[in-house]
Amino acid sequence: MKLVFVYNAEAGLVRGIMDSIHKLVSPSTYKCDLCAITYGLTRMKDDWRAWLEQFGGPVQFFHRTDFRQVWPGIDVQLPAILAQENGALKVLVSATELAHIDDVSQLVAILEDRCGGAQT
Repeated sequence: MKLVFVYNAEAGLVRGIMDSIHKLVSPSTYKCDLCAITYGLTRMKDDWRAWLEQFGGPVQFFHRTDFRQVWPGIDVQLPAILAQENGALKVLVSATELAHIDDVSQLVAILEDRCGGAQT
């Protein structure tokens, strides 16, 4: 199983800077809860990076536009965490769920429960 993380944001340096400012100035209106949970102002949170490394399974990250280009037939509310198995995607953590997750530890607990623990 591959974990597929899809951010509700656009790629690129300028967009990244604008997103960081948005998170800082008005976090309640920021539209990517996955970004808010897993990234600080300028980089991936250390505890999230550590979990991804110990997970041991394949992971893939997409920004909104890139995901829609690779998976044009998948209609899922973003952000989302998906599982890819046998060429098909299924939602592991929905946008609605991500909106209610406060920190990395909560996200990790949900992922480990739904993935059956780490893949190492």
